[in-house]
Amino acid sequence: MTTGYTSISWSGRGKTEPGGPKKMSVRLFDCRDLPTLYRYRRKMVYLDSALLLTQGPLAFPGAIMSFLAPAMGVVTCVKDGKRSQHPPLLGQFIHLNGSPLSHLTFISPTETLEPERVCPLVEHLMFVSGERGALRLLADVEDGTPAFESLRKCSFVIYNRQRIWQLTTRRAGNSAIQNWRAVNSRDSLHVRNLYDSLVPGLVQQIEPFTSQKPRGMVYYQNGELLAYVELKYGRRGIWVQPFIHPDAQDVPHHFTEMIKKLPGRRNRPIYICIRSYQSWLEPAIEELGAEAGARQAVMARQLVVQQKAVRQFALPALEGGQPEITAPIARLERQ
Repeated sequence: MTTGYTSISWSGRGKTEPGGPKKMSVRLFDCRDLPTLYRYRRKMVYLDSALLLTQGPLAFPGAIMSFLAPAMGVVTCVKDGKRSQHPPLLGQFIHLNGSPLSHLTFISPTETLEPERVCPLVEHLMFVSGERGALRLLADVEDGTPAFESLRKCSFVIYNRQRIWQLTTRRAGNSAIQNWRAVNSRDSLHVRNLYDSLVPGLVQQIEPFTSQKPRGMVYYQNGELLAYVELKYGRRGIWVQPFIHPDAQDVPHHFTEMIKKLPGRRNRPIYICIRSYQSWLEPAIEELGAEAGARQAVMARQLVVQQKAVRQFALPALEGGQPEITAPIARLERQ
């Protein structure tokens, strides 16, 4: 008898040899590439908006960690141009241990992002990311840019769009925050249900709800969770990702009050990421004095494919055997 099991394999372009992707002039970053990285410091296309806006450009320290401490999850690769007329091309991704997602952080330089050059580098990054256990590789990129066109040629697909609003000014609130509070472990199930009800299925397939404890603030109305704001703090800024139910009453107003009095803000700017399924919040955010950034495409590339694996095993005989004397016998009698 046979049964079906699920196995996972790397989903590269074309056929892949057992030892990895097709051999190409792509290698891991090492100390001899430091001069090239320094020359490219102003020619980078950053592809992880949350990391860039909260921590700043970490390409240089990330590249150093990639060969001094590879277990940190930062991987930097170089497409060597010594044998061609083109300059070297650099790319980097970050993958946290155990996470199903990895994220491109940058590719460089900006003037040589033709698809025929970018795709071999990205393919190698995808293979290394898949070896680490990631299922998908993500990237945030502005529409119509050379990086966007190159990633499309590398089989990245758009699964969402977003706009990032920057708030640098402070405005005093007229009322104290009463319904907002810090999220705790007891809110996890409610936050999960709100996430499932608001986020489209396509986005949930790429970015499933994290099993880690939510970090941010929650808003309850009549005992029902109607809003959750995910917060990420960094030395350069604070990242705000709202999940607000459209049926909530006056939540946009309370949301603006929460932003005005965000805990631990100090002098850091606030970056509010509005995904396309929450675009109705943008007028309220504009009233805060926030400045809108360019629209971005949130892209993903699937690194693995599920395949049916057939495994044979024998089942014991189900008929012809004798029941044990201790087996219970049930009898139904009509009263």
